[in-house]
Amino acid sequence: MGGETQLSSALEDEVRQFRLLLNGVTDYAIYMLDKDGHIKTWNQGGERIKGYSPQEIVGSHFSRFYTPEDAAKGAPQRGLDTAREQGRFSAEGWRVRKDGTRFYASVVIDPIWSEGELIGYAKVTRDITERMETQRLLHDAQQSLAQAQKMEAIGKLTLGLAHDFNNLLAVVINALDLITMRVSDDPRLTRNVEAALRAAERGTLLTRQLLTFGRGQNLTPRREDVNQIIREMAELLRRSCPENIELGYALGDGLPVIEVDKTQLEAAVLNMVVNSRDAMPQGGSILITTGTQVVSDPAGPSAHAQEMLFVSVEDNGEGIPAEHQQRVFEPFFTTKEIGKGSGLGMSQIFGFASQSGGHAALKSEVGQGTTVYVYLPLTRSSAP
Repeated sequence: MGGETQLSSALEDEVRQFRLLLNGVTDYAIYMLDKDGHIKTWNQGGERIKGYSPQEIVGSHFSRFYTPEDAAKGAPQRGLDTAREQGRFSAEGWRVRKDGTRFYASVVIDPIWSEGELIGYAKVTRDITERMETQRLLHDAQQSLAQAQKMEAIGKLTLGLAHDFNNLLAVVINALDLITMRVSDDPRLTRNVEAALRAAERGTLLTRQLLTFGRGQNLTPRREDVNQIIREMAELLRRSCPENIELGYALGDGLPVIEVDKTQLEAAVLNMVVNSRDAMPQGGSILITTGTQVVSDPAGPSAHAQEMLFVSVEDNGEGIPAEHQQRVFEPFFTTKEIGKGSGLGMSQIFGFASQSGGHAALKSEVGQGTTVYVYLPLTRSSAP
């Protein structure tokens, strides 16, 4: 009789220690289900992660932790079936807390057998939302670095080609100028020479845009009022758009004067407006906005954020597919039809912003429109 009492006491002590162990593990929700999926036990980790007390949750079905869409697809029962048939079920997915918020969980379900009969399941859940977010941020950083390295390589190649091409064009233009000076009595020849000169000058403009992308264009920054520059461009921008496009402005008050190349900024704004115009053949609206914002260059050497002045052009056009958005600043890449764009407008914007110490960015959604941003640094001597 004494031995049975000692055995019973030892079992009770073992059960008590096991319960203390389960409740001491607060990073994991550990609980037991019956063979139909109803909760039989609940540890403090479950209460911490999912928000339910034992009195609220014991006896209810574990499917209440699943998102409505996963529950509708039969995910809870599929997990139990897999555990029973294969000896274990493990997965990651979104789960729902008592307050309705979602968290990303790592889940393991093991079947519990007694004398060959299934009596329930042991289920362990861990909140790995923070880990998933860290992995996402790391992936985004790697993508940004890869994109920056690709643009840097393209820029170096473009810079070399543009210099060589520019030198060749200079020879062609000089030769055509000499021909024009010596031959003036043949109207047909004069027209051909003038056409060749216009084509060469167009080529010079293209090489200038390539040099801007490759950061080989000499900038002449001066202290400028960006809002005043855009106001002076208003008539030109209006003429660049058809009547079925509404052109609006939201220029920030009290913006600081910054050091910027006025000509290159004008070219960048004009390129942004022309791209928006071309994205709305049936008409629409374009909004030009200026202001200051604390941002960090996503392709920069560090994530240090600083206040910058920005110029943005927003349209409500057709938008750009996600698979094309990382390439829009590459030279010669265009989503327009053949013959309707050189693919150098956006690269000029990118090169100008980068060489000015800032960066360019794009936000777009198919069917919702596109916004292009040019961020420019504030100088230390900036003043309203």
